[in-house]
Amino acid sequence: MIIVGLTGGIGSGKTTVAKEFEALGVPVYIADAEAKNLMNKSKIIKRKLIQLFGDNAYINNKLNKQFIADIIFNNKDYLQKMNTIIHPRVAKHFEKWMLKQDASYVIKEVAILFENGGHKACDYIITVTAPKDLRIKRLLIRDNTTKDKIEAIMNNQWTDEEKIKYSQYIIENSDLEIAKNQVVDIHNDILKRI
Repeated sequence: MIIVGLTGGIGSGKTTVAKEFEALGVPVYIADAEAKNLMNKSKIIKRKLIQLFGDNAYINNKLNKQFIADIIFNNKDYLQKMNTIIHPRVAKHFEKWMLKQDASYVIKEVAILFENGGHKACDYIITVTAPKDLRIKRLLIRDNTTKDKIEAIMNNQWTDEEKIKYSQYIIENSDLEIAKNQVVDIHNDILKRI
C-alpha cells in the first residue's frame, strides 16, 4: 500500500487538509492524536514519561500536556528523549492500522515527519504551508496560548523551505477553497501514479 506523508508546520492546517482527503474516501491516520491516546492509555509509556519528567507528568491519571510542553519546547534534550519513547510505539500502531485499510493509498499526518525521520517510510510527501503570521493568528485562537509558546514550537520544527525540498506536493493553505482544489488535484495525481 502506498503511504503518503502529510506534514506542515504548526498552524498550517494539516488536519483541515487531512479531512479533505478523508472526504474523498482516503483513510487518514493522525499521528499526533494517536500519540496522545497512547500516552494516556499505555502503562509502559506512562511509566517511562513519569521516569523522564517526574510525577507531575500526569494529573488524575491524565497526561499533563501543559507541564510537558513547557519542558520539551524549551529543552531539545527532553524533546528527543520523549520522542524516543513515543515514536516507535506510534509507528507500530500505524503498521497495525494500515493492515486494516482497504484503499489505494493512505495518508499519514505527522507534524514532525521530517524531524523524526518518518519521511523515509513514505512513498510521497505533501507539505502544507501558510504564512507565519496567519499560522500564529490561527493558533492564538485555537489553543488559547501565547505568541512566545507558539514560536518555541515553531523553532523545534523544520522550516517550510526545508520540508518543500523533500516533498512531491505542496498545498498552500491560506484560502480553504483553493486548498480543497489542490487536495483533489493531488488525489487524482496520486491515483494516476499507482
